[in-house]
Amino acid sequence: MTREYEIHSGRRVVSIQRSVSELQAVVDYVRMFGSAESEIRIVGIDAVSWRGARFTAVPVRADDQVAA
Repeated sequence: MTREYEIHSGRRVVSIQRSVSELQAVVDYVRMFGSAESEIRIVGIDAVSWRGARFTAVPVRADDQVAA
């Protein structure tokens, strides 16, 4: 089952991704820029490092999501 995750760079929300897990959401976001797998470092269950930047994924709360 997929859900929405906010992708954070520091305190900034840089994207919202739909995925099966926090880690997959953040990896998908970084891969969107054409990065090679070897450039992405997993640094936690919800975070990666890519070219010196750290990105984390946070689940969007159900009451924050807008009904479609």
